[in-house]
Amino acid sequence: MKVSVVTPNYNGLKFLNSYFETLLIQSRFIEEIIIIDNASTDGSVEFIEEFIRSPNYPIDIILIRNDENLGFAPAVNQGIEIAKSEYIYSVNNDVELEWNALEEIIKVMDESIALGENPFSFQSKMIQHHNRKLIDDAGDEYTILAWTKKIGDGQPVERYDEKREIFSSCAGAALYRRSVLEEIGLFDEDFFAYVEDIDLSYRAQIYGYKNYFCPNSIVYHYGSATSGSRYNEFKIKLAARNNVFLIYKNFPIIQKIINFIFLFIGFAIKYLFFVRKGYGSLYLEGIKEGLRNRKKLNKTPFLRKNWKNYFKIEWKLIKNIFAYLK
Repeated sequence: MKVSVVTPNYNGLKFLNSYFETLLIQSRFIEEIIIIDNASTDGSVEFIEEFIRSPNYPIDIILIRNDENLGFAPAVNQGIEIAKSEYIYSVNNDVELEWNALEEIIKVMDESIALGENPFSFQSKMIQHHNRKLIDDAGDEYTILAWTKKIGDGQPVERYDEKREIFSSCAGAALYRRSVLEEIGLFDEDFFAYVEDIDLSYRAQIYGYKNYFCPNSIVYHYGSATSGSRYNEFKIKLAARNNVFLIYKNFPIIQKIINFIFLFIGFAIKYLFFVRKGYGSLYLEGIKEGLRNRKKLNKTPFLRKNWKNYFKIEWKLIKNIFAYLK
């Protein structure tokens, strides 16, 4: 099985050479590389076009050029819609892949399907590029307080050496099944960026699919290459809005009622946290924007046949708060 590699790019010129070089090593596992450029102004497009013309680069490269920055979710969807393979490997431009990263993640997906584990996605082990002894992201969790967490962030790499189920794969380095995407829908383009991968994984679980961590598929991640620092105005406001979007879209009314007090507490604590950081007003603006615009979203349909899956998800939301506090 080969993969279609899908990568959005926005002013990522300084990362592209190592990106292409590490993919070249694994060319036998790649059907095509689809790069969606969101109106870069740093010479990225010209650099990518050089690779397309190069007779020495044996992988088909497809470049989609957007006239404006459409965001992560719309860009990845553009790539998925034209991809040829059943397996879609969504990967950021600011990563370097180990020589066998694709081989390992394809193998574990094939095995999981054969075992009847009903996988939707597998996430690669993301390691900090500048400190390769520490984890960047070993899967994403989501809690009853509406908090998200990168598993393992800043912890020793050797602690994360086993395959396990996670709540969500980070779309910065994740393998998805196209057939499942066709069933549950693609990334929600109203999210633009941030939380869109958790929304997607949440939907997959409603339909009975699972997400897993693959420890033997290793990538090295620079982190925040496009959006900047960990806490900034763009991220905080957008993530707050998208957390509201996720709840409104995916929680049936009974789940909203049951979880209301926990959600209120979660948002209140986050607000106080960002007040201390000097971003309290921005966080509130994001929440207000989410509440104002929630009705334009396409809600995940409530299907009675999936009722058991909601109980499974609810248990995960409760359990994950204890994992979050570790």
